[in-house]
Amino acid sequence: MPAIITAAQFQRLMVNDLREVMEEEEKYGELQSMIPTFYRTLPSDSAWEEFFETGSVPDIPASTGKVTYLSVAPGYHTKIEPKEFLGGLQFQRKFVDDKKYNVMSEQAGGLMRSAGRVKEKYGARTFQNAFSSAFDFMTSEEGVSLCNSSHTTKAGVSTASGFDNSGTSALSKSAVASTRIAMGQFRSSIGERIDVGNNLALVVPDNLADTAAEIVNTVSGLDTAEGNANPHYKRYDIIVYPRLDDTDTNNWFMVDKDLMKQDLLWIDRIMHEKEVMIDYETKGLKASVYFRIACGFRGWRWIYGHVVS
Repeated sequence: MPAIITAAQFQRLMVNDLREVMEEEEKYGELQSMIPTFYRTLPSDSAWEEFFETGSVPDIPASTGKVTYLSVAPGYHTKIEPKEFLGGLQFQRKFVDDKKYNVMSEQAGGLMRSAGRVKEKYGARTFQNAFSSAFDFMTSEEGVSLCNSSHTTKAGVSTASGFDNSGTSALSKSAVASTRIAMGQFRSSIGERIDVGNNLALVVPDNLADTAAEIVNTVSGLDTAEGNANPHYKRYDIIVYPRLDDTDTNNWFMVDKDLMKQDLLWIDRIMHEKEVMIDYETKGLKASVYFRIACGFRGWRWIYGHVVS
């Protein structure tokens, strides 16, 4: 792509012989913003934000005649650091003066749409990369992926059960049931059962939207001729996330929406700053947009993911 948009590139816009001219970005709409659905947005005035949790108090033992003092283990530290994004457009003065059609005139508007699209792509990467520990903005002391079969704790308790939130099952009635049960077995850092809650949702790519709808919205007779009751009926919300299809059409997730809004974090360190100016040297038109963003997660117990081969 050239650095300067010139009249030579768009010669057809210099004459009045075109019936109609349309900008592509005005013709096609952007995908729906999903960041507000998943993330808790935090204001920030720092170069980075750090998060830490302390463990729970273990069970009180039977009395031996004097107080038994209990130990509380530390949790894990997480650091989320915003990155800078900066892009612009520059137009040859001749092009701006001579073009005959009202297109490519709102330069800052196009850049703002581009900035919003970039944010949405990074927001989707939390789910797209849920099985990878290569994070975009964060460093995690635990050091494992969001969805992992080997989560750890500093409390010295067994992690043989209740510390696994990663599976490989294709989306189906039985897989949804087993995933809900598995989330109900999640344990705290000291190995105690926790209440995941009932405000659950299936997060699926567009490719699995119909399958999820059939599982959740069929009243009775799902996969059987006997007309038996469907225990999944209206039990879960369905969140169709089209950007998941960009990397995989089979992976899917179950989330506790209440816990998700506590642990899944979005930081707008600097909101979009747009600037339009005339270049002193060339008299060309320049427009730019600058912003700083980050996203990450504090904990993992709000989600169970399936990476399906």
